[in-house]
Amino acid sequence: MSRSIVAERYATGLFKAAQEQGVLLAVHTDVRELQAALNDNNDFEQLMSLPQLSLIKKRELIGNILPGAQQLLVNALYVMLDADRMDEINNVLEDFHQLANNASGVAEATVYAIRPLTEQEETAISSAFAHKVGMQSLQIKTIIEPQLIGGIRLQIGNRIFDSSISNKLAKLERTLIG
Repeated sequence: MSRSIVAERYATGLFKAAQEQGVLLAVHTDVRELQAALNDNNDFEQLMSLPQLSLIKKRELIGNILPGAQQLLVNALYVMLDADRMDEINNVLEDFHQLANNASGVAEATVYAIRPLTEQEETAISSAFAHKVGMQSLQIKTIIEPQLIGGIRLQIGNRIFDSSISNKLAKLERTLIG
């Protein structure tokens, strides 16, 4: 979760409302799409911070940018806009994403490997490690790191599982050197 209490409150409110209305998966999908769009382009945040634009124009922008989004998400953004909290949008979306993942038993994991993983390898890693962090599955993002030589390094939250050859060689070197 973010360190912003404000973002945490907005995210929790959106999460509870989505759960109560039975649209958690749909809102979560829209949140991920909005996160990706905001990561690719920060013009939206700049527009929302312009004092020259009226609240009405900013509301129109939100409606135009998210035409097919769940109304619950759009309404949450309107509430944030009215409260002058749009500077917290990234934190709110990230906190909501974490809440939704936790509720569905999914953890995000980063796999460092020497090559892209196949779908079968991702599935095997997910089933082997998800239970170690108390989750049902892992949502895996792969980062290519040729310096690992072989094997993988897996990071789930603040836990790291390292079975790379470079790590094993480093351990061997420390053992031999003393």
